[in-house]
Order: sequence, then C-alpha cells, then structure tokens
Amino acid sequence: MLEDWITTVTPLRNEESSYKVSFECEEDTEVPQAFIIQNHHHSEFYLKTLTLEDVPGHGHVHFVCNSWVYPTKRYKKDRIFFHNKAYLPFETPEFLRSYREEELEILRGDGTGMLQEWDRVYDYAFYNDLGNPDKDLDDARPVLGGPSEYPYPRRGRTGRPPTKSDPRTESRLPLVMSLNIYVPRDERFGRIKFSDFLAYALKVVIQLLVPEFQALCDNTHAEFNSFEDFFKLYEGGFKLPEGPLLKRIRENIPLEMQKILLERDNDELAKSPIPQVIKEDKSAWTTDEEFGREMLAGVNPIKICLLKEFPPTSKLDMEVYGNQDSSIKPHHIQKNLNGLQVNEALKANRLFILDHHDSLMPYVRRINATTNKIYASRTLLLLQNDGTLKPLAIELSLPHPDGDKHGAISNVYTPAENGIEGSVWQLAKAYVAVNDSGIHQLISHWLNTHAVIEPFVIAANRQLSVMHPVYKLLYPHFRYTMYINALSRQILINGGGVPESTVFPGKYSMEMSSMLYKDWVFPEQALPVDLLKRGMAVVDSGCLHGLRLLIDDYPYAVDGLEIWSAIKSWVEDYCKFYYKNNDIIQNDTELQSRWKELREEGHGDKKHEPWWPKMETCHDLIDVCTTFIWVASALHASVNFGQYPYTGYLPNRPTLSRRFMPKPNTPEYEELRENPEKVFFKTITPHLQSLLGIALVELLSRHSSDEVYLGQPECPEWTLDGEPLRAFEKFGKKIKEIEEKIVKMNNDKRLKNRVGPVNVPFTLLYPTSEEGLTDRFGSITYKML
Repeated sequence: MLEDWITTVTPLRNEESSYKVSFECEEDTEVPQAFIIQNHHHSEFYLKTLTLEDVPGHGHVHFVCNSWVYPTKRYKKDRIFFHNKAYLPFETPEFLRSYREEELEILRGDGTGMLQEWDRVYDYAFYNDLGNPDKDLDDARPVLGGPSEYPYPRRGRTGRPPTKSDPRTESRLPLVMSLNIYVPRDERFGRIKFSDFLAYALKVVIQLLVPEFQALCDNTHAEFNSFEDFFKLYEGGFKLPEGPLLKRIRENIPLEMQKILLERDNDELAKSPIPQVIKEDKSAWTTDEEFGREMLAGVNPIKICLLKEFPPTSKLDMEVYGNQDSSIKPHHIQKNLNGLQVNEALKANRLFILDHHDSLMPYVRRINATTNKIYASRTLLLLQNDGTLKPLAIELSLPHPDGDKHGAISNVYTPAENGIEGSVWQLAKAYVAVNDSGIHQLISHWLNTHAVIEPFVIAANRQLSVMHPVYKLLYPHFRYTMYINALSRQILINGGGVPESTVFPGKYSMEMSSMLYKDWVFPEQALPVDLLKRGMAVVDSGCLHGLRLLIDDYPYAVDGLEIWSAIKSWVEDYCKFYYKNNDIIQNDTELQSRWKELREEGHGDKKHEPWWPKMETCHDLIDVCTTFIWVASALHASVNFGQYPYTGYLPNRPTLSRRFMPKPNTPEYEELRENPEKVFFKTITPHLQSLLGIALVELLSRHSSDEVYLGQPECPEWTLDGEPLRAFEKFGKKIKEIEEKIVKMNNDKRLKNRVGPVNVPFTLLYPTSEEGLTDRFGSITYKML
C-alpha cells in the first residue's frame, strides 16, 4: 500500500512524485526478482521506477518500470514488473518462468476486438486504414499488404470496425480524435515529448482547413513570382486573420492541443525560420557544384550510384514498357569530361548517376493525368580531381503517346549558365529535385526507416520478454516508432494527407511506396552492403572498415562507416557476453520465435525471400541487430533531420512540378526567356503546397527536449550485468570521438563536399544536438520521427 497517496479523482500532473511503500522481508530472503502491482485508484499513473531499500543481505534493489498502470479493473491479470537482471529463457529462475510466459501471452492478445487505450496488445494488421470510402469513392485507397497486389510491411492492429462501403477497409477516427489512435500506451509520447510535439497540432490544423487555407491563398497570394517573393515567407510569415478560420481551428482540434495553440501567436501560425541552405547565401544553391554535392551530403545522400555502363540501361520489362534505355550519347557529355573519353571515365570509376527512371516510369502516365506533370529522370555526373561532382547531363523521359510498349520519349539537357539555355538547365535540375524529393520522403524516409521497422517492434514485444538480453539491446530503438507511424496513418500518409497534397505522386504515393517495397532487401540495409551494391565502395582489406570509397569525400559514407563500425563493435561485445556458442542461439526459443514471426507475419509478403538470415549463429544475430540499430538510429537521422535545412527552402528541393519543359518556338519558351523566375515558380510547388510542405518538414526536423542520443543510456540501471555496462560505456566514448572527428573534417577546407557553396556543414550523422532546429541538424537519436 502506498503511503500518503490520495484516493479521490484528481487530474494527473506533468511532474514526478515519490511515494513510500512498505514490504516485510525474511532475513534470508533472496534478491526480489519481480513485483505485482494493483492500482485501486480511479486514474492511471506512470510508474517510472521502484527501489527497495535495505533488503537484507542485498541493500538497494532497483526496478526500472517506465510503464503506465491502469486501474486494476482494466486488467484480466495483475501487472507484473521484473528485476533488471537479463535472463535468456533457459536461465530464468523456475518461479519466474510462468510469469514470463504469461506476460508475453498478454502482450500478444487474442487477435480479436477493438483495442482500447489500456490494452497492452501488440498485433499485426494490413495498411487498410488509409482511405475513407464511406466519405467519397475518391477518398478510397487500396489495401497495402496481404492478399492484394500491393505488398507492404504490417502495422500495429487497432481492431476498429470496417467501413460500410468496403469491408476490407478499416474505419478511420475523426480528425479531432487523431491523437487517440490506438497503440499500446507505453508506445505513446511521454508528457515532455507530447508537449514538445505541439507543433503537430498546427500541422493538423493546416491540413484540416485546407479548403479555407486554399481560399485564403487564392485571395491573397496564389503564386510566387520571384525568389524575393518566396523569401517573404521567412521574413514575416503567412498571417492568418482573426475570425471564422481561427474559430474553426479551436473547435476542431483535440482538447489537449487547444491551450497550446491559443498560446501561440495566431497571426503568424505559418511563420518559419530561415533554412540553413539560404542563410549564408541566397543563390549558392543554384550552382551545379551544390546540385552535385547534395547527392553526397544532402537530405537524400543514399541514392547516387556508380555508373557501370554507358549509356545507362533499363531493367523494366520490355514486353510492357518497350525500350527504356537511355538516349544520352557521348556527344552530350564529351565536352565536359575534362579531357577524358567516355570509356576512359567509365573505366576510371569517374562517372556516377542519380537514376529515377525505372522507379518512376510505371507511374508517369497516371501522375501526369492529374494536375502534376513529371518526368522519369537520369542524371549523369563526373567525379572531378577535387572530389566534387560535376553534372554532365540530365535526361527527362515521358511514356510514348501511342502506349507504354512503344518505349520512352526522352530529351537530354546539358549544363549552361546564361541566357535561355541557362534557364532551361535550371528547370531540368528542378525536375530532378522534384523526383528526388518524392523518392526521399516516400521511400528513403517513410518506407525504409519507418514502415519496415514497425514489424521489428511488434515481433520483439510479442516474443521477447523484457528480461531477454536482445530485448534490452533493441528496446531503446523502438522509441515512439509505433505512435509516430499511427499518427502518420491518421493524418499524413492517409488519402488527402499532406504528402498527397505536396509530393508529386499525389494519390498514388502509398501505392508507389508499395511497388518499391518489392525491392526492399533487409541485409542490403547494412551500410557496407548498401555502398557495395551502389558501387560507391569496393572491398579492400587494407582500408579502414574493410572498404575503399570511390569518392573519398563522400560525407554520408565516411561518417556513416564510423558510426556503423561503432554500433557493430558494441553489438558484438554485448551479444557475445550472453551467447557463448551457436547452440545457445539455436536453442533460444524466444529469439527463434521472434525471428520466425518477423519474417512470416511482420514482413509476411516477403517470407519466401531467400535473403533472410537464418539466425543460426552469433554472427547472424550480430548482423541483424547491427542493421536494425543502424536503420532505426543513424540511417533515420541522415534522411530525417536535414529536411528543413535543405527542403525548407522549396526552390532548392521542390516537391511538385506542374508544367512540362517549355519547347522552343512556343509562347512558354518565350516567357521563359523574358521572365525565367516567374516561369520557374509557375512550374514548381505553388504557394499553398509550399506552406504545407515547409510546415511539415519543420516539424519533422525538430529535436524534442527529451531526446536520448546514440551512445547515451536512457537509464543507468538498464541492466545489472557489469560487462555489458562497460561495453556500452566504451561505445559512448567511441561516439564522442566520432563527434570530434566530424567537427575536424567539417573544418578541413580540402574536403569541399563537407560544407559546399551554401556553407552548410555536414552534420546529418553528428551524434548529438540541442532541442529544436539546430545547426547540428543531423543528430542520431534512439527514437523515430
């Protein structure tokens, strides 16, 4: 019984409180291994820790709980919390085994019914809640995953009833209840994080009021006319007038957010800080050097590849799409090869490509039937002696007007600085940036670091006890993943969500994400494997990390390999402490059940793929855990936290294109000649979508005040085993050394790709940061956003 705890209904406060509890112990008692708790209060409470003092023969005994405890009437079984000691299943003390197994059964649930906030159930479902066919057929979206033509990872089950119009589609929550979408309560934001995430309310409001916001834009400023016009977004914000608009805002947001919203300056809800890419120089982003540098050190530095054959070829099915090979010829690029012949540059590994052709061409015709107008694109670049990339040619392709099987219609554009040719070249780079922005947001970010991770979280909670050492290793990297993904399904990636409004695939966004999930291979998410696959590195035992980069000054790869190596060393030290031989791996029932369920249920559409590791050796376990931690922490940081610094200025990273390239001898071409800035803005993301997009990436790029960074323990007592604690301390010191090395490299003027013409140091893989939008915008956190 807690002493001095009131028993009347009271509101929970955002503060920590300590209470005393009395136990009676025998003199010869063993170390307490677990405790059962019953909550007879009217409200739930968050139990952070329990410390037993003066336990006879043992002194202090500490339990790390970090869990919400609801009134006992909400549970079929009492809540139990286990000691911090890690046990493999066969090592579990006999009297704890039934409790360990029972706890996992509770977390698995029975697969039925609508889940409530006090439920602690982790279960799987298809992505069948993105559309709302009951509202309008145009709001329907295909089911992703399972027995459909659209494979996808599984998401957390909520058990909501189906829609009336389509029994395959799960009904959606009203927008006002978005924050209450079910995930197990311990997966939701903590109080501090929830408070810091209040900017999310503003994004909800903007999306909720798109029709009114559109009208406001149309009446005041429907289009940008110049770069100076665009800069005004950061100088004064987009003012929202008092009146019905703000009244509706207040009436349609969750109660938890109303107070926060009212505390904000209502006249400047859309005001944004100046993105780093234009903070030092407003025009440096337009240079070809910066265009190439951002493929190595920008917000999406994971798509550039070595060009292995010239001209580039397509892997699309010729029976369906005809000849999709590149139309770039030697004469297009010869003059810019710095004296090399094409075959010489190819053999010397000096030619690189950003290829968004095959991934987009199957969707170009459908997308172009909407208000958006895109091309499939290929961009060739030359590695110069100073380590920078020089663009050589951009190929923009459309499906043949007589049908897909007739192949592509392509035009090739080459660099130019002045006159109409220079304006055409800037537009060509903008079309490439549009493609890269969409692929980045939907694939590099959402699919590859959010959607694919959720099944790992679910499977671990269903099959690994909290006492399992692998659970303790991976748990920090589960942080907020399910809640972020659930909120995204409710407000962002759903039909009519902000990405559909602001990114070029529109209503085909998630469908296209599904098609590219077909190419997802888990072992290839490991950084060394990815670099080798893309041809950005070769195996070289004489080099650090066993790889030789083909571009020495490739900041993402240089810093990434340091982080990867540190993670792998830490995981190896940890796993080898608990698994002395491979037999223990093979006989670990929880580990094997988790790995089997992850493949067959969590990623069930890929369960027959031969590339899944077997989980038979300690080497298998180390590789899997290292890859998971890399994806959930460092890879996610590299594609997330740099969004606002680069994409917050939409001309640098436009997300939409609305017109085709002007053709010579047309009025559009003459308009481009006379007023290139106006044509540029009539082509890329318009005013409303710019405001929505900037607001979204500002939110995604912010650091909250409760973040825990890679190498920092979330709780000092996370395990009682001394050797893993010492290994983690070594890991933390290594991360600190990497921080210092990154700073030193960013200050090295010889490394031109680390800062570039825009004078933005590469910090996408810098391990720590302050809260908010910071100059060290990368920052590797344990949590997902």
